[in-house]
This record gives sequence, structure tokens and C-alpha cells, in this order.
Amino acid sequence: MSNTNDSNHEQPRPAVPYTTTIRVRDSCLCLHSQRAARAIARKFDEAFRPLDLKSGQFSILMSLNRPEPPTLGEVAQLLGMDRTTLTANLKPLERRGLVNVRPDRTDKRSRRLALTEAGVALLVDAVPLWEWTQAELEEALGIAGEPDALRAGLNALA
Repeated sequence: MSNTNDSNHEQPRPAVPYTTTIRVRDSCLCLHSQRAARAIARKFDEAFRPLDLKSGQFSILMSLNRPEPPTLGEVAQLLGMDRTTLTANLKPLERRGLVNVRPDRTDKRSRRLALTEAGVALLVDAVPLWEWTQAELEEALGIAGEPDALRAGLNALA
């Protein structure tokens, strides 16, 4: 058996040119969308701070604001999360008394998620903060009043 770590038999790996690093830094859609998503989340986190709410928690609560309680799977799909991640993110909201998680009446394997009265009250306080921050971001992006093209492009990727 040959030793693959033997330097006499190893071929040197070609180096990635620094110009490639610069090209990726300047043009990578993944890098730029991740940076933008983090910056946007920080803006909303800052806006929601007086309510002790994070942007991701707001998204979860808002996704539950429906006439009928959705299933965990429906919410996970809407938010682009796997069920395990959503379940973990629901725990602090349950502890705060903002969300109830119950078995579905017809399918005991499925769970339904519902806002509590406290969850609804928190959303009532959060929506004006969201509206203000959303408008501020649209203005900063130069798309105030017409963000549909950006959303359509982002949704096409999702």
C-alpha cells in the first residue's frame, strides 16, 4: 500500500490565483446576498429590540397570523427552513407565551402552530416598526414604492 502523504509521490496542487479571489469577492452572488441578508436582518433586529424580538422571530410570528393555524410543515416551507430548525426557533416563542404548538386534530403526527393573545399583541406593536424599517430599506436601495422586481428576482431563486 502506498503512502499518499509521501511527498515523493504527491503532485503539488495548483494554486488558486489571487485574481480569482478578487473576482469571487466582487461578483459572487452567494457572498453578496449573504452579506445583504445579514445587514437587513441587523436593521430589523435593531428596530425590534424594544420588543425583545429578533427579525427571524417576527417572520415566524407573522407566518402564524392566519385565519386557521398552519402546520409546522407549512410554516417551514414558507420560511424556507427545515422542520428541525423551525422547531428549535419556536421554543423561545413558546416559553414567552407567544405561540402554542398542538397536535393536529385529524393527524396526530402533524403539529399546528397558533399565536396566543400575547403573540397577537406583540405583532400589533411590531408591525409599525416593520413598516418603518421596510420603507427605510426600500429607500436605501433606491426602490421605494417599487420593490416588486427585486422581490420577484429573489423569489425566483427561492
